[in-house]
Amino acid sequence: MGRSPSDLAVFIAKRLVQLIPVLIGITILTFFFTHISVVNPCNQWFPHAGAGTLANCRKMFAQPGYIQYWNYLTNLLHGNWGASVSGVAVYPAIADGVPATLELVLASLFLMIVIGIPLGVIAAQSAGRWADHLVRIFYLSGWATPTYLGAVIAAIFLAPYLGLPSHGEYSSSPPPFPQYTHMSVLDPLLSGNLAWAGDAFLHLILPAATLAFINMGIATRMTRSSMLEVIPLDYVKSARMKGLSEFWVMYKHALRNSLITTTTVLGVTAGGLLAGTVVIEEVFGWPGMGAYAYTAIGGGGNAPNYDGAIAVVAVFAVGVVVANLIADILYGILDPRVDWR
Repeated sequence: MGRSPSDLAVFIAKRLVQLIPVLIGITILTFFFTHISVVNPCNQWFPHAGAGTLANCRKMFAQPGYIQYWNYLTNLLHGNWGASVSGVAVYPAIADGVPATLELVLASLFLMIVIGIPLGVIAAQSAGRWADHLVRIFYLSGWATPTYLGAVIAAIFLAPYLGLPSHGEYSSSPPPFPQYTHMSVLDPLLSGNLAWAGDAFLHLILPAATLAFINMGIATRMTRSSMLEVIPLDYVKSARMKGLSEFWVMYKHALRNSLITTTTVLGVTAGGLLAGTVVIEEVFGWPGMGAYAYTAIGGGGNAPNYDGAIAVVAVFAVGVVVANLIADILYGILDPRVDWR
């Protein structure tokens, strides 16, 4: 079976090639739903435009569909994603928001791993007993909580009680250091400004914890199910017979093999977390792509920004596809039964 580093490179290259038709399919879908299926798109996109602008728009939509799609795809690749009604370019606004959203998603994913997986182990060890029931109540509470409700409760009630900030990235702005990555915690660390890094970390806790709590049940439940399948196996029994501690048996032997399924599911979940950022970022004033999406669809009394909404849909779709790609690659790396050739 091929498991050499060169075989791994071939395995990853194949997955990247398979990604190309998926990305093309995303552009076709976004083009169809925003250009072809919309009735009177010019009136929808430019509700307050003059006669000249509307005439140019109707001329563009009078072209054959394949020409419209080619122009659409070319503009996407060149970063010409249009502008809002107020004239703000879409691409720079989204490019500035992507790192903040990525930071929020990664922080939430980290919390889901360090809290959700151990809870799954505890539930599996105590299957059918009170600890298992408590863990189940905890993660089902998160699953049953609407994103907006969880965010509002955290911002209004938990923030004052815990003494944590509930709005923005920093207590004051603009920050006195260059923003190389546009990630609130990483930029001050790169500049050696620990005070601002600590402030950014405190601002990140509540939105990340809220997003993690709502989605943590996936990690906990998958870990519990996988552990229940692994614990009765002979190699786990052998580890116990050798006199190893229960902690070592669970986390060294049983958990390592059960993490294959959990890791790949978490990779897929990372793409789904993007949808939750729209509400989370708006409630907590987090300056990411989710907050931009909220304003683009007309949230908060803003005029709809169709170019921005189309771009957000495309970027979110690409994010989900990339997360699935990473999960696929991780599964191939972690599972020794997968042939890389």
